[in-house]
Amino acid sequence: MPESEAEIGVLADAEISAAAALWEAAGLTRPWNDPVADAQRALAGPASTILVARHDGTLIGTVMTGHDGHRGWVYYLAVAAPAQRQGVARRLMAAAEAWCAAAGVVRLNLMVRADNAGVIGFYDRLGYRQSDVVVLQKDLPSI
Repeated sequence: MPESEAEIGVLADAEISAAAALWEAAGLTRPWNDPVADAQRALAGPASTILVARHDGTLIGTVMTGHDGHRGWVYYLAVAAPAQRQGVARRLMAAAEAWCAAAGVVRLNLMVRADNAGVIGFYDRLGYRQSDVVVLQKDLPSI
């Protein structure tokens, strides 16, 4: 499939299960995160979205993005195995960058597991660089 055949758009509510299945297949999910709830939150907020690539109406790729008004973040970049290495991920990242830039975001961040050299190389080729920061996290109780 030539990359130009993939249509880029916004995830429809009816596609959330398909997106979660793609994230699972790509190894992006973790037991402590509910990918369906993540997708619902992203689509419900004005400062976040999930962009998708479709080929012949079938979901073949996703990228979740959002921002705080200054910094943007990218999550859940995934492309179905048969569509990989055809420019789909690159187009999704360009769409996420454009979405964030249109919102006035000046810096886009993402996290990659340190042992995922192939993905780090992909982002390096897109112009992303490793920053000298430490990411700290705290799990908050559900309300």
